[in-house]
Amino acid sequence: MRLFGLVVAAIAVTACGEGSAAKSPEPDVGRTGNAKASPIPDRPGERTFRDWYAVCDNANACYAFGRASEGVGWVRIALAAGPDARPGVVVGFWPENGSFGGPLTARVDGTDLIAATDAVGDEDDYPAATVRADQVTRLIDAMGQGEAMTLAAGAETVTISLSGAAASLLWIDERQGRLGTSTALIRKGDRTASSVPAGPVVPEVTPAPAVSQGRYGDQEGQTLPAAVAALPDVVQCRADTDFNPDLQAAIVSAKLDANTVLWGVPCGAGAYNFANAWFTTRPDGSNPRRLTFPSTGEPLDLLVNAAYDPATRVIDAFDKGRGLGDCGTASSWTWTDRGFVLRSGTAMPDCYGVPSEYWPTFWVTR
Repeated sequence: MRLFGLVVAAIAVTACGEGSAAKSPEPDVGRTGNAKASPIPDRPGERTFRDWYAVCDNANACYAFGRASEGVGWVRIALAAGPDARPGVVVGFWPENGSFGGPLTARVDGTDLIAATDAVGDEDDYPAATVRADQVTRLIDAMGQGEAMTLAAGAETVTISLSGAAASLLWIDERQGRLGTSTALIRKGDRTASSVPAGPVVPEVTPAPAVSQGRYGDQEGQTLPAAVAALPDVVQCRADTDFNPDLQAAIVSAKLDANTVLWGVPCGAGAYNFANAWFTTRPDGSNPRRLTFPSTGEPLDLLVNAAYDPATRVIDAFDKGRGLGDCGTASSWTWTDRGFVLRSGTAMPDCYGVPSEYWPTFWVTR
């Protein structure tokens, strides 16, 4: 079951009233709002084409992912919306010794076409590398016509299936209005780049002013207000975590504004994920209300591996699909004068070694 039936229009959070939605651009893709943007899709979309997976976010920045035929390996093609955007390619796989001794190369169908990557970092870096800009177009052209691509680093190799690559790139061309233009990924033509529409204007999210936290925070020894502790949902959470007194004691609190306090209640834990339910009260502990958060699927009443930063007014959550952290969802919400609104959303539905910093975005904001 696919993870991402995005809820994107006027997405409300039950936080003393209202909410809305949003995320920040990824540096290597580059997005800009444009008041004269053409009416191209402003809702996220995703498609699977055989062994390839394609995503476009609400700014119409698009990504296409291919995976290894066997083992762990991947390639990502990313292209922002608009006439001036240029594609980028990142490749990666997990070598046996955990790091590469030099650059990666990419060879399509065993031909002489080899795309060298920028130098890979030391062993503390992710085993991923960027194809050099002057070789990106040739590599994408070859991938669109090929059957398999081989990544090599020293003596180690991994094969990436290209079944579905052309269809993924064609879907992106169509969605971004590039068909028949010089900027198309797969179906180039004589139309000039200036005919490609700009991306949609993305929502702006403005955090509420920061407030002094006083006695609130993550410090030990906090107790829930009686009105929160008595809620049936909290009673159930306490029962579900009674196997771990230290987990039960990890109560989170924060002052959101003069009239609102945030409470995080531990509600479950596994090997690499822990979940909190979130509530608001008045400063005196009265009027408890449970929060639900918009997400890349159904609204969430639990956040996994989440933390609130009172300086930025942001809750970040990272739900790992497995311990390696190469699949799952990562989202953030900002506290505004309208309550919590979705600031960002990225996700990777399948586990084939893609580090979270290279996951596709679904929702972005200014």
